[in-house]
Amino acid sequence: MDYLRAFIVGGTICLIGQILMDKTSLTPARILVSFVTAGVILGAIGIYEPIVEYGKAGATVPLPGFGYSLAKGTIKEVEKYGLIGAFTGGIKATSAGIAAAIFFGYIMAIIFNPKAKS
Repeated sequence: MDYLRAFIVGGTICLIGQILMDKTSLTPARILVSFVTAGVILGAIGIYEPIVEYGKAGATVPLPGFGYSLAKGTIKEVEKYGLIGAFTGGIKATSAGIAAAIFFGYIMAIIFNPKAKS
C-alpha cells in the first residue's frame, strides 16, 4: 500500500508540473523554483507534513520535498540554536541529498561523456 500512496502523491506532483509546463508560459526553471518554494512554505506552516506522512517517498523525493526538508531543518535549528539556526538548519538537513546529487552527477558525466547542445 505504501508504494501505491507514494505513486499517487509523487504522480500528482509531477502532473501539476506537467500541467504548468503545458498550459502556462512558465519556463521549467521557474516551475522547479516554484516547487521548492511551495515546499518551503507548505512545510513551514505545517501543511506538507500530513502529505509526507501519507505519501512518504512520493512526497519527499520530488522538489517540494526538498523545500520541505529545508524548512523543517531550519525550524529545528532555530528552535535549538536561535538565529544562527536560520543559516545552518537548511544546509544540515539537505546536505546528504545535495552531496549525493553532485557525486552521482559527476559519475554519470564521467561514464557518458556529456556534450553541450549546439
